[in-house]
Amino acid sequence: MSAEGEQGALRVVIAEDNAILRDGLTALLSERGFEVVAAVGDPTGLHAAVTEHAPDVAVVDVRMPPTFTDEGLLAALALRRSRPRTGVLVFSQWIETRYATELLAAGAGGVGYLLKDRVADVSDFADALRRVATGGTALDPEVVSQLMGAARQQDSLSKLTPREHEVLESMAQGLSNSAIAQALTVSERAIEKHIGNIFTKLELPPSDSHHRRVLAVLRLKG
Repeated sequence: MSAEGEQGALRVVIAEDNAILRDGLTALLSERGFEVVAAVGDPTGLHAAVTEHAPDVAVVDVRMPPTFTDEGLLAALALRRSRPRTGVLVFSQWIETRYATELLAAGAGGVGYLLKDRVADVSDFADALRRVATGGTALDPEVVSQLMGAARQQDSLSKLTPREHEVLESMAQGLSNSAIAQALTVSERAIEKHIGNIFTKLELPPSDSHHRRVLAVLRLKG
């Protein structure tokens, strides 16, 4: 990542599937002194553009073709691994905690995650992009909050014993207590005890039993 001024304008690749947003970002960044060397609409285009142009930083959306789930974030993670000196700024309306944690853990600097609907000033976005391009970071507080929440959930799951994990996995399959007991060849009373321990360790307060089962399963799937 080169410092702006030493080698001219910072070179940017934009990966955004929405053509209007893509063109808008290109125009706005160009007006503010960036050199947008490529603007593409999918992860394959991002890889090709980065390989060809070796930019200082890539701006990447999370949900891109073909399935519009997390292709963009996976592409950003692959880019971070293959070209650690290229800054990566994830710019999306979605927070995807599963891979975002891995992306942010891949290096101390040169990475950012901003939310489209929370960027009120284009100048603030440009400043954040410059920080990421030159080895700094730019993280929306809401992203940090959700990542910390996801980390706490994982810490809670790590407290479960192997048997409790089995019971929770069975709950996720929609099995009743009696069906779980039969599958694991234990008594139904033992299953009830395991489920009680699961609720306690996941810090799910007493409430409707079905509601707590749903919350517990969501922790597992999160």
